Amino acid sequence: MKKAKKKYTFFRYDGKVLLAKRETPFEMKLTARLLLDELCYAWNKKQLEIQLDAALENGEKEEFEKLSKQYREFIWE
Repeated sequence: MKKAKKKYTFFRYDGKVLLAKRETPFEMKLTARLLLDELCYAWNKKQLEIQLDAALENGEKEEFEKLSKQYREFIWE
């Protein structure tokens, strides 16, 4: 008795390619947004502090008053 052999032929799909859209979970989006907000807040605060220190060292009263007003609005709770 001969061994039974099977032949498989594969045909390439010629139809329209389907793209699956996978959404990011809400918790991940919220966490990423909060993290970015905190990083931006900290960076902006640090830059204002650096500019305030430079204005104090250089004796620029008008610049210091302008920056201190921005800083007060920035840290107001």
